[in-house]
Formats: sequence, C-alpha cells, structure tokens
Amino acid sequence: MNAAMERRVSVATGWASTRIAVLDGEERYEDSYAVTQEFREWITCMGENKTMLEASIQPVPLNPSKRHRLTGGGLTTENQAET
Repeated sequence: MNAAMERRVSVATGWASTRIAVLDGEERYEDSYAVTQEFREWITCMGENKTMLEASIQPVPLNPSKRHRLTGGGLTTENQAET
C-alpha cells in the first residue's frame, strides 16, 4: 500500500475510533456498533495484516480530473457521453 493510501486509512481509522468513543460516552450503543462494523477491517488490521487491509480498500482513480457517470451501458467519461 502506498504512503498516501496508508495516511487516508490512518485518518479514517482515527476518526472512527474517536467517533466510537464519543457514541459510547453518549450511550448510543447501536450507532457505536454500526461505526465499529463499518470500519472493522481497518481497525483490526491496522499495522497487522496488510493484505487483508489492502483487499478492503478501494483505490482512487488515477485521473481524478475526468468525471465518470453511470450510463445504461456501463461507466463512461463525460467526454464519451457527449459524442
């Protein structure tokens, strides 16, 4: 996993852990459980099982300047849809 992706995962994991603690403090256990389940792989795999962590991450497109939209025939760029 590259450094940028690892930073994103680290920030998201930190946010999730903090959010879980706040929700537990407010006794909102169902919400806390939901956040725990959503970030389960990231929280439990951080620094231990990199292959499992990499499998649960969806990479950002290499060219974020091109916007994609879903059409009936699949994913196309806006330039392709206009022609």
